Amino acid sequence: MKNLHFVSRVFGPSEQKLLQERGFPNTGNRRWIETAAAAFCAKEAFGKAMGTGIRGFRLCEVELLRNESGAPYLHLSGAAAELARGWNLAVSATHTREYASVVILAEKES
Repeated sequence: MKNLHFVSRVFGPSEQKLLQERGFPNTGNRRWIETAAAAFCAKEAFGKAMGTGIRGFRLCEVELLRNESGAPYLHLSGAAAELARGWNLAVSATHTREYASVVILAEKES
């Protein structure tokens, strides 16, 4: 993988696999670029939902994945999972060729 150090710092193992499946690092195939942009947005949205910004967890600990029907969900590990303990998280993600957006709703468990 091109820029392996950067990719491993930012994207978790499942995200890296998804990027490869979508053509990374082939610059002629834009599918992976859109996927990477949405995944990065999820990391930023998670930090904002937790109130930390992009601090207190490693970016690769927050993975934007999709279930069998295509619905997005977050897979959290390490410090990110600890930050989210006691919270229910809902995620919505969308992207086009030019833009990506992710919204995370965080509700404190009762």
